Amino acid sequence: MNLLPKEFLPLILTFAPLFSKPVWESAIVLLVGAMLAPGKRTVSAILRVLGLQHEQHFQNYHRVLSRAVWSSRHASRLLFQQLVSVFAAGGVLVIGIDDTIERRWGQRITARGIYRDPVRSSDSHLVKTSGLRWLSLMLLVDIPWAHRVWALPFFTVLAPSKRHDQACGHRHKTLTDWARQMLTQVRRWVPHRAIVLVADSSFAALELLEALRQLPKPVHVVTRLRLDAALYHPAPERQAKQMGRPRKVGKRLPTLKALIENPYTPWDTIVVQDWYGQGGYSLQVASHTAVWYHTGLPAVPIRWLLIRDPKGQFPPQALLCTDLSAQPSQILHWFRQRWQLEVTFAEVRAHLGVESQRQWSELAVLRTTPALLALFSIVVLLAHQEQLQHPFVLPKAAWYQKLKPTFADALALVRQQLWQMRTSQMSAVESDTVQVPRHLFNAWSDLLCYAA
Repeated sequence: MNLLPKEFLPLILTFAPLFSKPVWESAIVLLVGAMLAPGKRTVSAILRVLGLQHEQHFQNYHRVLSRAVWSSRHASRLLFQQLVSVFAAGGVLVIGIDDTIERRWGQRITARGIYRDPVRSSDSHLVKTSGLRWLSLMLLVDIPWAHRVWALPFFTVLAPSKRHDQACGHRHKTLTDWARQMLTQVRRWVPHRAIVLVADSSFAALELLEALRQLPKPVHVVTRLRLDAALYHPAPERQAKQMGRPRKVGKRLPTLKALIENPYTPWDTIVVQDWYGQGGYSLQVASHTAVWYHTGLPAVPIRWLLIRDPKGQFPPQALLCTDLSAQPSQILHWFRQRWQLEVTFAEVRAHLGVESQRQWSELAVLRTTPALLALFSIVVLLAHQEQLQHPFVLPKAAWYQKLKPTFADALALVRQQLWQMRTSQMSAVESDTVQVPRHLFNAWSDLLCYAA
C-alpha cells in the first residue's frame, strides 16, 4: 500500500537506509499515521486512522520502536542535513537548546524523576511532577511562508534522573554534560559552519562555555549572565623569568549591577524591530569584553551586554556571548529567537501528541518522544515543499482573519495531501460510493486536517 504522494518521497526516502526493508515498511505506516491521527499518538491510534485495526500482526509496528535495530542519532543527522540544506544553506547556524518535562507515571518508566513543573509553577508557588526530562537541540531559521523564525527540533536525548543513574551504576550527567556531548556531535556533522548556541541561564556554566570554545571550530554561546558575576581584565603577559603558574585573570572589574547603578556608565540606544508585537522599541545597552572566572573553574573570555528599558517595563538584564566580535544588536537578536523553543514545545504537545504515548519499554521510551519532536520538523519540510506548488489558503471566519500560517496550517496542508492520496486509492478499488454535498465535504475535510 502506497501511503505517500510522490512529492513527499524524496524527503522521506532519505531515512530509508536506517532500516531493513520489513522495518521500513512498518516505519512508513507509523510516520503517516502519526501525521494523520488526532489526539493520542499511540500505535493503536495510528493503525485505526489508517484502517489497519484488523491487522493480525499489529505487534510488528510496536517492534519498530521497542526492538528493531536502527539509530536515532543517525536519523537526527539526516534530518539536520535536510533542514540546513533547505532553510540555512549559508550564513551562521543558530541553534537553540532547552529541556522539557514529559509528564509520565508508572513503575516501569524507570528513567523518570521528580522535577519542578515549569508550566504550573510560579515564583511563589512550586509544583513538582513525575516525568522524563528531555534535552532538545532546535535549528532556529526564518521560514519564508510563515514570515517569522521557527525552532525546528532535530536532536533530542533523554537526561535520566539521578536516582535512575545511581540504580543502574552509571555516572550521573547534568544538563550541561549532555549539552556538551550533543554540541560536540553537531560540530562533527558540520565541521566548517559557524554555529551560535542560544540558551537560558541553566547553560551559563563556565565548564560548558570553555568546552565549546575549545572545539576545533568553536561553538559560540549566547545566554544570560548574572548581574553579580565575577568579571576580570585579561591576564597580563607573563614576564621573562617569572616563577610560578601563569595567571588566569587580571584585575577585578566592577560587577554589572554596579555599572547599572553608576550614573557615569555610557549607554547606547538601539531600536529593536518587532519587539513582541509592539513594532520598533527603543532599548539602552552597554557592552564590553571581560574574562568571567570563578575559583577552581576555567576563565572564559566573554562579551557582556547590559540591557535597560527606558520605559521601565522590565528590570535591567545581562547577556553574555563568547564571540567577542559580536555586536550588541546581533547578540540581542540571537537571544530573542530562543523564545521560539517554548512555542515548539507547546505545538508538539497540542498537535503531535507528545505526552500521550504509552510505551513502557526502555528502548521505545528513548525513541518515541524524540521521533515526535522530529516529526514537527518533517511536517515543516513537507509543507515547505508543498506550498511551492499549492500556496497556503488560510482558514477564514467572520470573527477572525488569520494573517500568517502557523504549524497547525502546515500540518493541515500535509494532511490534505495524505488524505487525497488515501481517497484516490480507495475510490480506485471501491465501487460503493456515497454522494456528499460539497459544503459538507469541505467541513469534514477541515475537521480532519485541523484536528489536534
